[in-house]
Amino acid sequence: MHQVSRESSNRGFVLVKREDDGRRTCQTLLGCTGRHVWWRWADQPEGPLEACPVPELFR
Repeated sequence: MHQVSRESSNRGFVLVKREDDGRRTCQTLLGCTGRHVWWRWADQPEGPLEACPVPELFR
C-alpha cells in the first residue's frame, strides 16, 4: 500500500479506459509535496491509491 502525505492536494480528474470492464471512467488525481502523483477510480472513492504511471504530465 502506498503512503500519501497528509498535505496532499486534489489535482483534478483524468478520463481513462478501465481495463477490466472497458468503460471510460474518471481517475481522481492526488499530488503531495514530495512531487508524487497518485490516482484512484473516482467511482470507487474507498478504493486503493495507485502511483500514477505518468506523473510528469500532472505536476
